Amino acid sequence: MFSNFNKIFSFIFIFILIICIFFIPIIYASQFSLGINSNNWIPPDFICQDKFIWPIPGYTNISSYFGKRNSPTAGASSYHSGLDIPAPEGTYLYAIDDGYVSFASWGAGGGYTIVIELINYPNMKASYCHVSPTMFVEHGEEVSKNEIIGMVGPKNVYGINNNPYKDSSGNPTNGATTGTHLHFAIKENGTFVNPLDYY
Repeated sequence: MFSNFNKIFSFIFIFILIICIFFIPIIYASQFSLGINSNNWIPPDFICQDKFIWPIPGYTNISSYFGKRNSPTAGASSYHSGLDIPAPEGTYLYAIDDGYVSFASWGAGGGYTIVIELINYPNMKASYCHVSPTMFVEHGEEVSKNEIIGMVGPKNVYGINNNPYKDSSGNPTNGATTGTHLHFAIKENGTFVNPLDYY
């Protein structure tokens, strides 16, 4: 009886081992390839660089890339200055590197916005737009790499005088936006650059 049990156990063990060695790497490689070609997924090693951390860990889908595009809503630019990263309201946002907060307030088309001047890269700044009005940092404050600075904001915000941005129902929005997301931008020497060049 034990002999049969040992044979069955050995067979199952060898079968699982073969699957793990030969098939799982193939499945992973095909998913990696599909993700890159479809522009819907960024491999994890793109966001694990020494230079900057990803501003919103766990959310790597990009709904609008840097550069020319069709404007998704009134007031939005046809030349996109950063990346749009969809995420639920309340998702934490992180400082990509050490710096100080040079802006933390309402920012018109960007809605509520946090801007960090990067200490280690004096000619660079990172902007986080459409954030929650409940910010964890304020103007002039120093922040450390990987520090939580705020959250993804709601689509609709109230209490901004003369807010020209509205949704299809006429409700005021968090800048020029059609839904909850982080608009993440990097400026170098005063010019917007593609954030993906740094990841």
